[in-house]
Amino acid sequence: MTRWSVVRRVGDAATLHAFDSPPTGEATLVVADLQSPALVLGSTQATDVVDQDRAHERALDVVRRRSGGSSVVLVPGWHIWIDVWIPVGDPLWIDDVVEAAVPIGEAWVKTLTNLGWTDLRVHAGGAEVAPWSDLICFAGRGPGEVITGDGRKLVGLSQRRTRNWIRMQCMVHRRWSAVDALAGLSLSAEQRSAAEIALRDAVAVVGSVDETALLDGLLDALS
Repeated sequence: MTRWSVVRRVGDAATLHAFDSPPTGEATLVVADLQSPALVLGSTQATDVVDQDRAHERALDVVRRRSGGSSVVLVPGWHIWIDVWIPVGDPLWIDDVVEAAVPIGEAWVKTLTNLGWTDLRVHAGGAEVAPWSDLICFAGRGPGEVITGDGRKLVGLSQRRTRNWIRMQCMVHRRWSAVDALAGLSLSAEQRSAAEIALRDAVAVVGSVDETALLDGLLDALS
């Protein structure tokens, strides 16, 4: 029996990024069901990175989250987004922000390994910058994130915390396109071409993996 509750939330990116802690006060997995595409900026990212005309052409809502440092393009059906909510006093509550992310990443590794993935590892150190990581979130590596043997990011993770809660925002891609990841961003033609080449193979995808099996595996691993 798991000690975790599961909640499904439906909405646009701004609604799903809002810091609404679970009303039960229990450790909870929140499965986010995105209803419209969005360009989500990181907590400290300048708004001038956005090309408003391009964002409008792609029907991207431009919103900001209060975790992570750079942008993510979200499209309904292209991701599995699960937030791990840890209340103060829970066995998984760790004060150090780097150390706190590691067991969450380890739970993802166990889950994905049971679903057939091999040669996965958790990035256990601090944030690592990489070419374009100041612009695209999935270009860099942060604590707790899951990396494949050939160096691609499979699970992205960011966190936000208060005195009472840690929220680990976790995401895997069903599909990845560097062109789409850069959609809505203000870049010269030369920068866009270089970024598309550099980011083409930066991310691993889970494809058609069954979301229910993944969620059940994650619940088991966290418990």
